[in-house]
Amino acid sequence: MSPARRCSRTACGRPAIATLTYVYADQTAVLGPLATYAEPHAYDLCEAHSERLSAPRGWEVLRLAADPAAQGPSSDDLLALADAVREAGRPAPPPRVAPAEETGRVTARRGHLRVLTTD
Repeated sequence: MSPARRCSRTACGRPAIATLTYVYADQTAVLGPLATYAEPHAYDLCEAHSERLSAPRGWEVLRLAADPAAQGPSSDDLLALADAVREAGRPAPPPRVAPAEETGRVTARRGHLRVLTTD
């Protein structure tokens, strides 16, 4: 629960615990756990207003319960973290040799072109 996110209902200052969105094509109101960030077409509701929610006549209310297992890190999160640690632990690629050092010739660069001098 974020202290900065409050219930969207007028004159309600309680903290939001759920997010309400509408699927107009399916005539469905979806009430689920509080979204990660506030969206302009979603409504954050407090506990009291989320319990008393009703939809327009002919509409269905779909209530999604918060998954307790999703509260902590998932196996995907842990695998991503392990991959990041492995990537950080890889040795750096060997330094690139300048063209003049490869051939032993003196070179001059002008933009994207390179001039080789002949001896």
